[in-house]
Amino acid sequence: MDTTKTGAVAQASKTPATVNPNQKLAAKDLNFFYGTFQALHGITIKIHTNCATAFIGPSGCGKSTFLRTLNRMYETIRNSRVEGEILLDGEDIFGLEVSHLRRRIGMVFQKSNPFPKSIFENVAYGLRINGYPNKASLRDSVEQSLRRAAIWEEVKDKLHQSAYSLSGGQQQRLCIARALAVDPEVLLLDEPCSALDPIATAKIEDLLFELKRSCTIVIVTHNMQQAARVADYTGFFLMGKMIEFNVTRVIFKNPAHKETEDYVTGRFG
Repeated sequence: MDTTKTGAVAQASKTPATVNPNQKLAAKDLNFFYGTFQALHGITIKIHTNCATAFIGPSGCGKSTFLRTLNRMYETIRNSRVEGEILLDGEDIFGLEVSHLRRRIGMVFQKSNPFPKSIFENVAYGLRINGYPNKASLRDSVEQSLRRAAIWEEVKDKLHQSAYSLSGGQQQRLCIARALAVDPEVLLLDEPCSALDPIATAKIEDLLFELKRSCTIVIVTHNMQQAARVADYTGFFLMGKMIEFNVTRVIFKNPAHKETEDYVTGRFG
C-alpha cells in the first residue's frame, strides 16, 4: 500500500512555539491524490475548539475525502497520498502514531456499523484494547458513553442483547457512544443522518449540541438545513476546492462567492 506523504510535511513533526487555544485543527495548502487523480486542491482552513463545523457541497466535491485526511483514514486506500500540513493543537498529525491519533480524533460513518457483539461490548471494545483492566471502571465508562450519546435510557435494561436488535437511529447513536468511549478531542461524522428518519435525525442533532461542550465536531452533510441548524461554521466545497469558509449564518445569508450562493439557494448541485 502506497500511502506516501510528500512535500514539507514528510519532515519530522514540528510544534509551533505558541498554540492558539481556540484552534483545534488546521490544514494548510493540503493536496490529496488517489493515484494520479487530484481530489483536493490547496485546502487551508482553521477549525475552532468546541464548535461544530460542517462541510457542504455536491457529491464528489471532496468534502468526505477531506474529512478522512483529518485522522489519516485515507491510509487504508491504495496509492493515496497527501501533500501539505494538518495540525492538531499545533502538532503535525503526520508525526503522530496513527492509533494515538485516532483515539484523539474519532469517526462515525454514514452507515451505522455496530460490531456483531452485544450493546455493552460494542462500547467496551475501544476501552478494552486501550487497557481498561478494572471491570467496575469499564462498566462506569460504558454507561457514561451511552449517556453522552443520549441512548442510555433506551438500552440500560438490554446491554447484553445484540447491537443488531436496535433500530437504525439507535445503532447510529451506539456507534457515536463507541467513538466517545475513548474520550476523543474531535469527533468526525460523515453523513451520519443520511439513512435516518426525521425523528432519529433530530435526536442526533440534539446530541451534537450537547457534545460540543466536551469535544470539537466536524460533520459532512448533504442536508443544508442540517448544516444551518447544527454548525457554528460551514465550509463549501466544489470540485476539490474550498470555495468559501465562514460563520454559518454568513454562508447561508450573505456568501462572498457566487458559487456558494448558487448552491445554498438551490440553483445548482
